[in-house]
Amino acid sequence: MSSDAVRRISSGGPYEDAIGYSRAVRLPNGLVLVSGCTAADGGGPYDQAVAAFGVAFDALAQAGLGPEHVVRTRMYITHARDVDDVGRAHKELFDAVRPAASMIIVSGFVDPGMVVEVEVEAFGPVGEESA
Repeated sequence: MSSDAVRRISSGGPYEDAIGYSRAVRLPNGLVLVSGCTAADGGGPYDQAVAAFGVAFDALAQAGLGPEHVVRTRMYITHARDVDDVGRAHKELFDAVRPAASMIIVSGFVDPGMVVEVEVEAFGPVGEESA
């Protein structure tokens, strides 16, 4: 697969240039990989999860896909006590889609106010991508 066939999507986030990554990458086979998304505005675990998935949905939209195309999610949380809140947000957003999902407890994130980070993988038919 040539690198010309891979589409890299930026959200303009400050870490993209500083670290050297793309918010999302769309492969020619229809797979879209969305990098870890967080909520910069704080809030509780539920609010952060909803906001983080919103960032992921924006990236998917740039790739021509929507939440209905999501096939896998990963939720990273800093406290086991947040499982129910983050799980509730996930259920509200994906109950009809039912992607494969993981929730993993980690020691922390680059910003100590962040308690949730999410990753999303989606799949859409080749050629469905918007220009």
